[in-house]
Amino acid sequence: MSGENFVSFGEQGAQLTYGSYLQLPKLLDAQRCESGGDGAPPAHDELLFITIHQVYELWFQQLLHEVEAAREAMLGGVGSGGGEGGSRLWWAQHLLQRVHVIERTLVQQVDVLETMTPQDFLQFRQRLAPASGFQSVQFRELEFVSGAKDAGYVERFRGLTADEQARLARRLEEPTLWDAFLVALASAGLAVGSDEEVSTSLRTVAHDRDTHAALWALAEALLQHDELAASWRARHVVMVERMIGAKSGTGGSSGSTYLRSRLPLQYYPLLWELRSNL
Repeated sequence: MSGENFVSFGEQGAQLTYGSYLQLPKLLDAQRCESGGDGAPPAHDELLFITIHQVYELWFQQLLHEVEAAREAMLGGVGSGGGEGGSRLWWAQHLLQRVHVIERTLVQQVDVLETMTPQDFLQFRQRLAPASGFQSVQFRELEFVSGAKDAGYVERFRGLTADEQARLARRLEEPTLWDAFLVALASAGLAVGSDEEVSTSLRTVAHDRDTHAALWALAEALLQHDELAASWRARHVVMVERMIGAKSGTGGSSGSTYLRSRLPLQYYPLLWELRSNL
């Protein structure tokens, strides 16, 4: 075997290592504590706080990757049965199932954060101002793509960079997961011209799952995504109340009051209404 065609792995190859592939030096150098100084060490739990939120942002990035691909699969999937269209709808469902697993992980990560006591958090909380989770652009992107577009967020948040503003503006213009699902319904010959027509089409799908198996599975996958997003919001607000009570958020938001106002949010109200009309 010639040396040109032989690919070495591990220490012998020395072409790519675990650390260089994952860019570990850069990744592990990104946890910069704001507390401490003048010879004093940083607050012990600040590293945990930073790590948890950086992990959240990595998961948000992955979720955006998955929901974008699921949306494109639905936009390109024709028909609800077999053939190429059906296979693309299956792919969308497969990706949404991955989204569900990640979202369950997001909820479970709150347990790790709650090993930090309120007293320990207060040791460095003031150093965070005016930073706040309210400012997570990726989280807003995920909400926008899922179906909860809110142009007012862009107006309320004055700290956006030009790139972040462009990203959110693009999300406000592009199709949502719900838009893509309606395309899949229409491709199967079902009416989607109004909410009433969509509701009728959803009942057709629900009552004829043999014919519309892929569409029914997609509807359930979207509803599961909606439910798990709601679970995360509910778990998050309880954690915030346990940590800071009724105090205002570091970014100027009303803290738990704002978070509780988001609890009724539904991405796909017609899928929830369907339960009452079966």
